[in-house]
Amino acid sequence: MLQTPSGGAGHGAAATDSGLMSIGTVLNVLRDEFPEVTISKIRFLESEGLIEPQRTPSGYRKFSSGDVERLGHVLRMQRDHYLPLKVIREHLDAVERGEAVQLPVMGRPRDGKDVLGSTDTPTVARIGRAQLLAAADVDESTLEEWESYGLIAPLEDGAYDAEAVTVASLVAELGRFGIEPRHLRVMKAAADREAGLVDQVVAPLKRHRNPQTRAHAQARTKELAALTVRLHAALVKTALGVRLP
Repeated sequence: MLQTPSGGAGHGAAATDSGLMSIGTVLNVLRDEFPEVTISKIRFLESEGLIEPQRTPSGYRKFSSGDVERLGHVLRMQRDHYLPLKVIREHLDAVERGEAVQLPVMGRPRDGKDVLGSTDTPTVARIGRAQLLAAADVDESTLEEWESYGLIAPLEDGAYDAEAVTVASLVAELGRFGIEPRHLRVMKAAADREAGLVDQVVAPLKRHRNPQTRAHAQARTKELAALTVRLHAALVKTALGVRLP
C-alpha cells in the first residue's frame, strides 16, 4: 500500500475506518486537501485506470482506504508536478511493486512529445475531447456551447488542460440550478482579470535568466492563485450575506 504524508488525503481516509466507502464519502475525504475535486473527476480518473474501486452487484462503486490514498497521490502529482496521467499511473504502479523510483518531472514538449527530465516550466496534464465529454457526461453540442462562451477552450494541439474536467462539472452543476453558460461570462471575465493580475506580478520572475528564479515563479503563481481564489470566495460570501462552508 502506498504511504501518504501525514495530514493528506490518505490520512483522512484512514480515519474513516477500514470499511469500504461510497464515492460521496471519498469526495468528502479528499475535499479537505483538494477542495475542487468532483465526482466527475474521480470517475474520470477511474476511466483512465488510475484506480479500480470495487463494485456492488447493483453497480455502485466502493472504495478502500488504499484507493483513496492512491487518489490523493494522483491529485497531488497533478497539482504539484503537472504530470500527465500516463506518467502518474506508471510511477504509482512501480511504487506499489516495491521499486525504488524517483518522481519524474516533465520537460518541455519536443516534436509534439513530452520529454522526461528537469525543466523550469513543467507541461500541463492534458486530456482529449472524447475524454472530456465522458468525464463531464455531456454531449458534443453542450461542450460547443460552453466553448462559444469561452468557459472551456482547447489548447493549441486540440487537447484540453485536465482542469477543464473540473470546469465542465461545475458548469453542469450550476446548470441544474438554472444558471446557463451565458450567465457565467461575467465569472469568466473576472477570472481572466485575476489571472492577468497574477501574471503581471510574476512576469519579472519568469523573464529572469536564473533558472532557480524562473522555477520560483511557478511557486509564486500557485501561491497568488490560491490567495485570489480565497479572496474571491470570501467576497462572494460577503455579498450574499450568508455563511458558506
